Amino acid sequence: QVQVTESGGGLVQVGGSLRLSCAASGRIFTGVGMVWHRQAPGKKRELVASINNEGITYYADSVKGRFTISRDDDKNTVYLQMHNMRPNDTAVYYCQIPPTPFNGEFWGQGTQVTVSS
Repeated sequence: QVQVTESGGGLVQVGGSLRLSCAASGRIFTGVGMVWHRQAPGKKRELVASINNEGITYYADSVKGRFTISRDDDKNTVYLQMHNMRPNDTAVYYCQIPPTPFNGEFWGQGTQVTVSS
């Protein structure tokens, strides 16, 4: 059994910062790749950032230069540091462990981020 747990969401003002955490536990390899997605009300879920097992990162154009994804393999946790936040960053943020030949796909329950203007 694998559990993916997000935390760190909340209310922040425009221009503020927030850090999300995604912890993986259970029968999962240390250093597995992880992906942050978000879904705003009435919109499709979109990929925000990802980090693979080698630490290679990817960012959506909308968050480049403002968000940073990082990992702590000792804790099997991935972080999403968000700076200079905008109202359109408001969404539920989800963490995903993508499927690989060694593990299935797993999702967290999501954490709400609200940016107030």
